[in-house]
Amino acid sequence: MPGNKYSGNSNIPTSRTSRLLEVRQLKRTSRASISNEISDNNKSTELGGHDFSRVERYLEDAVAGSPYEVPEQLPTQRLLVVANRLPVSAVRRGEDSWSLEISAGGLVSALLGVKEFEARWIGWAGVNVPDEVGQKALTKALAEKRCIPVFLDEEIVHQYYNGYCNNILWPLFHYLGLPQEDRLATTRSFQSQFAAYKKANQMFADVVNKHYEEGDVVWCHDYHLMFLPECLKRHNSKMKVGWFLHTPFPSSEIHRTLPSRSELLRAVLAADLVGFHTYDYARHFVSACTRILGLEGTPEGVEDEQGRLTRVAAFPIGIDSDRFIRALEVPQVQEHIRELTERFAGRKVMLGVDRLDMIKGIPQKILAFEKFLEENAYWRDRVVLLQIAVPTRTDVPEYQKLTSQVHEIVGRINGRFGTLTRVPIHHLDRSLDFHALCALYAVTDVALVTSLRDGMNLVSYEFVACQDVKKGVLILSEFAGAAQSLGAGALLVNPWNITEVAAAIGKALNMSDEEREKRHQLNFNHVTEHTAQEWAEFFVSELNDTVVEAQLRITQIRPVLPIEYAVNNFLKCSNRLLILGFNSALTEAVDTPGRRGGDQVKDMNFKLRPELKGPLSVLCKDSKSTIVILSGSRRMDLDNNFGEYDMWLAAEHGMFLRHTRRGDWMTTMPEHLNLDWVPSVYHVFEYFKERTPRSTIDPRDISLVWNYKYADFEFGRLQARDMLQHLWTGPISNASVEVVQGSRSVEVRPVGVTKGSAIDRILGEIVHSKPLKSPIDYVLCIGHFLEKDEDVYTFFEPELPSDNASHARSKSFDAALKFPERSSPKPPASRSGSKASHGKSHRSNQNSEKMTNHSNGGGVSRKQPSEKTSWNVLDLKKENYFSCAVGRTRTSARYTIGSSDDVVSFLTRLAEASLSVSSTSAPLPG
Repeated sequence: MPGNKYSGNSNIPTSRTSRLLEVRQLKRTSRASISNEISDNNKSTELGGHDFSRVERYLEDAVAGSPYEVPEQLPTQRLLVVANRLPVSAVRRGEDSWSLEISAGGLVSALLGVKEFEARWIGWAGVNVPDEVGQKALTKALAEKRCIPVFLDEEIVHQYYNGYCNNILWPLFHYLGLPQEDRLATTRSFQSQFAAYKKANQMFADVVNKHYEEGDVVWCHDYHLMFLPECLKRHNSKMKVGWFLHTPFPSSEIHRTLPSRSELLRAVLAADLVGFHTYDYARHFVSACTRILGLEGTPEGVEDEQGRLTRVAAFPIGIDSDRFIRALEVPQVQEHIRELTERFAGRKVMLGVDRLDMIKGIPQKILAFEKFLEENAYWRDRVVLLQIAVPTRTDVPEYQKLTSQVHEIVGRINGRFGTLTRVPIHHLDRSLDFHALCALYAVTDVALVTSLRDGMNLVSYEFVACQDVKKGVLILSEFAGAAQSLGAGALLVNPWNITEVAAAIGKALNMSDEEREKRHQLNFNHVTEHTAQEWAEFFVSELNDTVVEAQLRITQIRPVLPIEYAVNNFLKCSNRLLILGFNSALTEAVDTPGRRGGDQVKDMNFKLRPELKGPLSVLCKDSKSTIVILSGSRRMDLDNNFGEYDMWLAAEHGMFLRHTRRGDWMTTMPEHLNLDWVPSVYHVFEYFKERTPRSTIDPRDISLVWNYKYADFEFGRLQARDMLQHLWTGPISNASVEVVQGSRSVEVRPVGVTKGSAIDRILGEIVHSKPLKSPIDYVLCIGHFLEKDEDVYTFFEPELPSDNASHARSKSFDAALKFPERSSPKPPASRSGSKASHGKSHRSNQNSEKMTNHSNGGGVSRKQPSEKTSWNVLDLKKENYFSCAVGRTRTSARYTIGSSDDVVSFLTRLAEASLSVSSTSAPLPG
C-alpha cells in the first residue's frame, strides 16, 4: 500500500477485487494455525458461564502474549473506533475512583475478530464529569480497557444527544418525520440543537486528533457523528476515515425535509468510505447527494465537483454466531431449556424480542396474533406468544403512551382468549440475561420480527444461530435490513398488513418438517458465514483499499494553477494570447445550495461577472495582450456581454468570429456545411422537452442543445439516454453530425466542430488582422469546457500523458504555423530545441477559405493577402503555456482552478501586474 508504513506486500494487484481476495486468503491461512488455540480458550471461559469475559480480555490484554496474538506475517495496524458511547459504563465510587462495567454490544463483538488491528475505542462514557480530578481518574481507568473518553457536559448531552440525535435525526431516518411542535419553538430548538451537534462532533474530533498516529484507520459510527469525517479531514486530509450508519438512510424525499440536509451530506462525503447495512440505504444516500447537492452518482459512490470520489457500499453486519452456538452447551442454558420445555409442553412457542419502540411494530404484531386466533380456533390452546419488550426512553411521553397501548392490547387479548390456567400472550417489560435469552431462542418454534423500519435487526440472526436443533421458522418484516440477507429462508411480511402477518403465522405453524429444515439451513448458513467479525474485517479492508485507489486517482489529477508563477511569466513576455471561456468561467455564480435544479431564470441570463469588468478593460488596453473569448454560446450573448471591450469574440465553438472594434461577425465554417438535419433534431428535442419538466432547448446557428440541468437529475438522465437511442436510429443516422453529451445536456453539431479545431482558424484571423512585431510567447487558455472541447488545451501542447491520448490534436494541427511576412521586420526564429516551441502552420493556400459576413446576411468575401516569405508565429516555451480547467481536477489542461471566483482573482491579479508595468497608478476601472 503506497505511503502506508503498515503495508506488507508492495506488489499490489491492479483491481480492487484481486487485492481483497489476496488479503482475504492471507488472513484465513494465517488464522487457521491459531484457531484451535483461540477456540479452546474461548470455550473454557464461556462454558464457565462468564459471558463478558471475552470482551473484557480483549479490551484489557496487550497484543503480545494474549490468545489473540497476531501472526508475524500480518502487521498490526491501529484502529480508532469512534462511537457515541464507549463499550463500558462508568460509575463513580469516589473523588478519584471509578468502577467500569463492560457493556458488550454488537459493535464490540464484531471487532473481537479483527485480529490484525489493535483497536482503541473513543466515545462518551455516559456520565457527566465536570471536575479535572474525576476526568483524569476516569481516563486512567478507561485506558486499561483500551478506551479513550470524550467528556460532554450536561447541556451538550441534552441538546446534542437527546435533542438533535434522538429527537430529529433518529425519527427522520426511520421515516417518522420531523417533530410537529409549534413552528417557532421548533425553529429555535432546532438551531440550538444543531449547533450543539456540530460542537459535540468537533469535541470528538479533537480527541481523535490528539491520539491519532500516522497510518491509523479511523472508523466513525452512526448518525451521532455525521459531522466527524469533515472535522477530521479538515485537520488532516491524509487521515483514513470511514463512516458507517447502523440505521436506515431514508429516501431523498424524506431527507430533503431536514433543514441541515446539505451540510450533513457534505460532511459525510468527506470520508473515504461510507458504509450501510443494505444496498437500499446506500442507494438512498447516493440519490440524496445527487438530487440535493447536484453531485454525480457513480456505481462506485459519489463524485464531487473537484473529481474526488467518496466510495459508497453496502456491508451487512452479522453476529458472533459461535458465541450463541457454544452457549447452548452451557449447563445453565440447558437447565433453562428444560424448564421452558416443561412450562410450555403441548404448545407451540412464538417469540418476539424487541425494544419497546415505535419502529418495532409491537402493536401490529400483537394485533396480527389476535386476528390469527380469531380465525383459527384450533390453535387457541396450542400456541403461546412470548413478547419481550425492553423498556427504553421511559421519560418520553410518546414512549409512555406506547407502553400503555401495548399493555391495553395484551390485556384485552388475554381476557378474550385466555383461561384460568393459560393465557395466549406472555408479555415482559424487561430484558433477559444472555443465558436465559439463548434458552428462549432454542425452544421457540416461530420467531416474529415485525419492525416497521429497522437498520438490520440482529434478533433474527440470534434466533437462527440458536435453532440448529429445532429448526424453527422466522417471520420477518420486509422493512428490516435483515430481510435483504435472510429473505430466502424467512417468511417476509408487511407488518402494516395485519391479515398478511396472521396468514404467515398460520403458514409457519403448519409448515412441513422438510420445508422448515430447508428454510432454516439457508438462514443458518448465512448467519454462520457472514459473521460480525467478517463484517468488520471486510469494511476495514475496503477502507484501506479505497485509500489506495484514491492515491492512484490523485496521480491523474492536475495541480492547482500557480497564480504568482503565471503572473511573473506574464510580465516577462512581450506578445501574450489569452483565450478565455465564458460559461461557468466568467459568468455570475448561481449559489442555491441544496435546492433542486438551481435558480433557472438567473442561471440562463449568461451575465458577465461585474467584478471582471475592470480587469478585462485593463487587459484589453494592454498592447502586449490579445484577448479571445471562446465559447459555445450564441453571438448575441457574447455581444451583449463583451461588445464594449477591445477583444476577439469566437461564438459557437469558434464557428463565428469577430473583433469588437474591426467589423461584423464572420463565419469560419466550410462553405458547403450541411445543416439539413436541424429541423428533425429540433423536433426530437421539442418532444423530450415536453416530456421532461424544466428542461430547455438552446437553438444555435450550427448546433442544438437540450439542457436538463434544472430538471430532476435522475429522470433527466433517463430521458437523455432514451433521446440518444432515438437520435442514432432516426434523424441523424446518416447525417454528418456528432452528439456531445455533457453532464446534464445533449448537443448535436456537425462533425469536427470543437473549440480546438477552431483555434487555428482563429489564430489566422488574429495574425492577419494586424502585423506582429514578435511571435506569441505566452498563452493562457482557461475555461470550463466539455470533454469533447478540451482539445483546445492540447492544441499548444501535443505531448501529453497517455491517459489524455483521446485529446490529441488532429493532423492539421501538427503542420507548421507559418504566416506571410508583412511590412514589419522578420521576428527572430523560435528555439529549435524547445519542447513547446512549435512551428505550427495556421493556414496554407490550399485550405484558405472565404470568410462570409453573416451579420448582414450577405456573401461578402475577404481578400486573401499575398504571401511572400513565412516565419514562425509561436515561440512558446513550456513554462509560458498555462492551460487551466475551471472546476475540474481530471482534465487535459495542465492546471485546474476551483471556480469562477478564483478566475476573478487571477484575472484581477494579471490586470494589476499589467498596470504596474505601465506605471499607471490609477485604480482598476469599474
